[in-house]
Amino acid sequence: MTALLCRALRAEPRELAALAWSFAYFFVLLAAYYVLRPVRDEMAVQAGAERLQWLFTATFLAMLALVPAFGWLCARLPRARLLPVVYLFFALNLVGFWAALRSGVPQKDLASVFFVWVSIFNLFVVSVFWSFMADLFDDAQAARLFAAIAAGGSCGAIAGPAATATLAPALGAANLLLVSAALLAAATGCILALGAWARRNPRRGEPRAEEPIGGSIVAGALAALSSPYLLGICAWLLCYTSLSTTLYFQQVEIVREAVPDSAERTRLFATVDLAVNSLTLIVQLVVTARLGALLGVGWMLALMPVASLAGFVWLGAVPTLAVLLAFGITRRVGEFAISKPVREALYTVVPREDRYKAKNFIDTVIYRGGDAFSGWLVGALRGAGLGVSGIAWAALPVAAGWVAVSFWLGRRQGELRR
Repeated sequence: MTALLCRALRAEPRELAALAWSFAYFFVLLAAYYVLRPVRDEMAVQAGAERLQWLFTATFLAMLALVPAFGWLCARLPRARLLPVVYLFFALNLVGFWAALRSGVPQKDLASVFFVWVSIFNLFVVSVFWSFMADLFDDAQAARLFAAIAAGGSCGAIAGPAATATLAPALGAANLLLVSAALLAAATGCILALGAWARRNPRRGEPRAEEPIGGSIVAGALAALSSPYLLGICAWLLCYTSLSTTLYFQQVEIVREAVPDSAERTRLFATVDLAVNSLTLIVQLVVTARLGALLGVGWMLALMPVASLAGFVWLGAVPTLAVLLAFGITRRVGEFAISKPVREALYTVVPREDRYKAKNFIDTVIYRGGDAFSGWLVGALRGAGLGVSGIAWAALPVAAGWVAVSFWLGRRQGELRR
């Protein structure tokens, strides 16, 4: 059985325990998020496309406030304590939302705050997860194992919507927040198990995990904005977020026109999530690692930019719900199954402090800054009279730039690895 697992997962026997715990860790993390996601998307539709840029801007400003606090924690805590503190913080936030809803606060009054919070929560907890993975495994291990680890998140992303659909009628929306908080607590157990494995299998040339990460509270921002390699990752992510936000605005407009009933929209969003996560799991387990060995980092990073070029041409020519769903599902499957594991492996060749601080700055402030900027830009284009089709055509130069950045990052990562 061990030999079969190692062959199927491209893992060494000593790595199987860490792979299993990493899979379980990402499973509970994504399940916790996907319990909440359909509610957030329906709140966005209720708010309307005209308010989304304000919500994205509020998310960006909140990220700016959180990053120095995270940098302060990194400077003082070893990773064995840092990660549980982060997840405990978000679990307590969920308990706070649950208490507010149970006390009678109307859901519509919490809608904007909850949308912003979920947008922060999603990026922050996943960013910290992948920082930990880049710290545990070197670049060669990442190329072999990250697709299988990402599959754990896909399984959690399937279980989350399923749990929401099954438990919501019996528990109610408010009590589902406690389910999400409990899943975050389970992630802490996985962190402890992985910490024990890392002590038995330390990375060569790395500082001891028991030592605080150190540095200043703004070290992550300074590193991200001064290193050409990290700036390349920033540029890649800005292209991705700009196009994602553009597509999200188009989703809000097309879905609101095509599906007028709120309950039907929520069901549609949950169905799309289920389709995306099921297809992602299949691609991660069967395709990603083998395709990566064949194509290399540059081409793997460029696959989704190329698909986005084609998708926005299609949406510009035929701006319908069917085209939106086909393009959106393809793009999200490619992002989660292919781009995400490869992008996270880019951090295995940088120092530990950059894996946590610079990566967190890029994954939160840069990511949501791109959301905020592109949100206002799309709002301006809509104000100038461009509809769904016109905005799709306007996205094409960004997609072309995204392709170029992908190949540059692939070459640079190879140089740093050597």
